[in-house]
Amino acid sequence: MSSFPRTRIGRFEVSRLVIGSNWFLGFSHQSKAKDDFIKDRQDRRHIAEIVTVFAKAGVNITLGTRPDAPHFNQAIEDAEQAAGVRIIRVGTPHLDIADTPQGYDNTARILDSYAEVRTDICMPHQCSTDALVDRHTRTIRQMDKYCAMIRQRHMTPGLSTHMPETPIYADETNLDVETYIQIYNAIGFLMQIEVSWVNRMIWRCRKPVLTIKPLAAGRLEPIVGLGFAWATIRQQDLVAVGCLTPDEAREVIETSLAILERRAVNLELQKSRSKASVEEASPAAAVAAP
Repeated sequence: MSSFPRTRIGRFEVSRLVIGSNWFLGFSHQSKAKDDFIKDRQDRRHIAEIVTVFAKAGVNITLGTRPDAPHFNQAIEDAEQAAGVRIIRVGTPHLDIADTPQGYDNTARILDSYAEVRTDICMPHQCSTDALVDRHTRTIRQMDKYCAMIRQRHMTPGLSTHMPETPIYADETNLDVETYIQIYNAIGFLMQIEVSWVNRMIWRCRKPVLTIKPLAAGRLEPIVGLGFAWATIRQQDLVAVGCLTPDEAREVIETSLAILERRAVNLELQKSRSKASVEEASPAAAVAAP
């Protein structure tokens, strides 16, 4: 097994490449038809095949652990057995953010359910996190309490966000988190402000940033999206990529390693008749040429 370049999130040593889960769980960011296609195709066996490809290449961290996706959790276990690798699981729970005793009781039950499916790094989902961001006070309301609850369950806390302010406010207030999820891609897909501003935020973060949607949900070729992502983040930061097939996983791994190693990508490219004129001539054709 090869070892993909490493970083640390709290107590965990993890690969800088992260196995994304949108293409496992049916979130295409394209159409309902594409969502349905993903859900119909991605069963436990097929997901395990993809995760195994990553694990055998030294990629040992995945997004998307959740109590309501047992087939995904089981697929991770299958891949761990097949590759002989422990895969670090990142969960992004949707909390009950009501600042009431009932709200905290509900959140406790939610966090318990994530701990039960062996979530290692728990990062409240952006629909919870971003709803608590207060631009006036430059704080993230209640999040200190949620982080303590995550620690109590022996999970490592982080924050999933779509707002570039979130890591800034968390750092300013010394919030007890070890990492941040942030959307980051070359065309600004789903990003709230310019790419250049998010890039600056990433470089100023005190903790590693796990960047998501580098291919803008399939709108960018891997060489373009990954080339931008790997070239413009720090050595401690991570890139999450989702794949639909084992071969796509192999392409993502090779493309990422080639970019990081500053060498040519060693992949067979997709072909069409319009590309025949730019292909190298075969050795036989070269000999026969006048």
